[in-house]
Amino acid sequence: MSDSIQKITPFLWFDHQAEEAAKFYTSVFPGSAIHLVTHYGEGAPMPAGTVMTVAFELEGQKFTALNGGPHFKFTEAISFVVHCETQQEVDHYWDTLSADGGQVIQCGWLKDKFGVTWQIVPATFIEMMRDRDTERKSRVMKAMMKMKKLDIAELEAAWRG
Repeated sequence: MSDSIQKITPFLWFDHQAEEAAKFYTSVFPGSAIHLVTHYGEGAPMPAGTVMTVAFELEGQKFTALNGGPHFKFTEAISFVVHCETQQEVDHYWDTLSADGGQVIQCGWLKDKFGVTWQIVPATFIEMMRDRDTERKSRVMKAMMKMKKLDIAELEAAWRG
C-alpha cells in the first residue's frame, strides 16, 4: 500500500455540494487542503463534467466527498469530533461550523449547513471525565447537559464544586 493512501478514509455523500463543502471545511481548519477533484464522464449518473469526487484533508485526516445525488442524507449517527485546547478554539469551530444555516444541538453537538454533524469538545472535558471521583464527574456531566456550546470555565467550575 502506498504511503499516500490512508487505510480508512471517511467518504461523505452529498447531493451536489461536494466541492463547496470541501472548500468550506478546508477554510475552517488550518493546515488543510483539497488534493484532487474528479469529474463525471459520459454515461454517468450525473451530467458529464459535473464534479464527482473531491479528495481533501483536514488537520492530517483525509476525506473524500462525492456528489451522488439526493438519495442519501447525513444523520447524527455519524459525527466528527473536534478536540479543542482553548475556549477560543471551541468558539471558532462552533461559530464557523454552525453558521449560514447550520443547527446547534446540545452538549457540544451541531450540524453544519450541509447536514454533517460535529462535536466540538474541549480537551479539559475529556480529562474531567477520566477523573476517578464520581461526584466530580457527575457535576460536570450535569453542567454539560444544560449547555449547547461547551463552556470550559463553567465545566471547570462544576468540576471544582
